[in-house]
Amino acid sequence: ANGYYYSVWAKCIWSSHDLSDMVFIDNYIFNKDVYIQFNSTVGEYVGYTEHGVYNAKNWNNIPGQLQSERAQVEAYCKNNAEIDQSTITGKS
Repeated sequence: ANGYYYSVWAKCIWSSHDLSDMVFIDNYIFNKDVYIQFNSTVGEYVGYTEHGVYNAKNWNNIPGQLQSERAQVEAYCKNNAEIDQSTITGKS
């Protein structure tokens, strides 16, 4: 399995039951290294390599793309967390 590997990992992090501290993180990975990341706390893309910094600058100038990423806390994270919590509390 020689070659290049590209992946995107989205994750939600929270520690309280009311989900008020929830953070959405979207990592863009090339060959096991995060080169660009969106963090809902920061509210924009941050680049970690030369290519990532270049893309972050460009992606941060696309209002629709930033709005879409920012909306993922509600649409993706909180929605799924509420489903998970109701499943867990319903079985105890």
